[in-house]
Amino acid sequence: MTIIQTTSSTTNKVLNYPLNTWYVAAWDHEVTRTLISRTVADKPLAIYRTEDGRPVALADACWHRLAPLSQGKVLPGDEIQCPYHGIVYNSAGRCVSMPAQETLNPSATVPSYPVVERHRFLWVWLGDATLANPDTIPDMHQMDHPDWAGDGLTIPVTCNYQLVLDNLMDLTHEEFVHGSSIGQAELSESDFEVMHDDTTVTVSRWMHNIDAPPFWLKNMRDKFPGFSGKVDRWQIIHFEAPSTICIDVGVAKAGTGAPEGDRSQGVNGYVMNTITPKTARSAHYFWAFMRNYRLESQLITSQLRAGVSGVFKEDEDMLLAQQSAIDANPDYEFYNLNIDAGGLWVRRLIERMLEAEGRPVSAGRAGRVSSAT
Repeated sequence: MTIIQTTSSTTNKVLNYPLNTWYVAAWDHEVTRTLISRTVADKPLAIYRTEDGRPVALADACWHRLAPLSQGKVLPGDEIQCPYHGIVYNSAGRCVSMPAQETLNPSATVPSYPVVERHRFLWVWLGDATLANPDTIPDMHQMDHPDWAGDGLTIPVTCNYQLVLDNLMDLTHEEFVHGSSIGQAELSESDFEVMHDDTTVTVSRWMHNIDAPPFWLKNMRDKFPGFSGKVDRWQIIHFEAPSTICIDVGVAKAGTGAPEGDRSQGVNGYVMNTITPKTARSAHYFWAFMRNYRLESQLITSQLRAGVSGVFKEDEDMLLAQQSAIDANPDYEFYNLNIDAGGLWVRRLIERMLEAEGRPVSAGRAGRVSSAT
């Protein structure tokens, strides 16, 4: 196994969240001419589309008495009306009508946030709007590329978003949490490699000449009916700060060249994950499973979505239990193993983003993280 030397350091078990970044607020199909409410990084948003289809995200609180605008209605001309006293705002968040008066208070505005529609998601920027560069939206091109097919869902997780990132950056937990579907002993026994730069972390693991676990055996037989025998399996986990993780996964018939780049005798999928902090103890977990084989089959798409949903339900149960234990043991230390190397780099990158914004690193009570080798 690749050994990553870790050193004891004080850090936080639950992290705050940067604001000068893009977070997914919703799937594109969720946003229509009807207002919806979505909380992102502690900020309630009222989201809708204009008549020409442009997405809008306003603060979900009326200037007058803070009534939730998401409980109001969209008017012709892309304006929205507060449900409490009928104040009307345009899509830029400026008041255009007040009840019982013609003179408008010039301060009557609500914040409007940059929104970009990309990769089947709506991304919102809550920080300094002058820094909102769409080119920095994470690469999730498999979501809408014609060479890939698939679908996903949203999981409302009741834990700090960082715990979800920890979970995805170390997949050896599959052996113990997902033993009936994708887990196997070779996950803990195999070598892995960690690479990082200023905004990304990649953890790569290959398992050679092994039995395919049930999930992957089923996928191989979808493409190669009657398949049996050993496979080479890969997991390449790619993190983009602050909270998007795309995992290149698959298996191929053993010895057919997959490690060298020829995956033609196998099946390849991407587990697309982007986690949006809601509060310090909750998050919106957007995921999809995309594949590059049998693209025409809606049955396979539905089966994969259901299968991965079951796997992620096991993760959700564990994360909820972990968050409860963290809250019950605020002074207990986290200890790190070599398998935590990727997750530790993720934490460091997020902490750097928070420090650059002058925001506190902790989203709650701090805990000391130590290493065990």
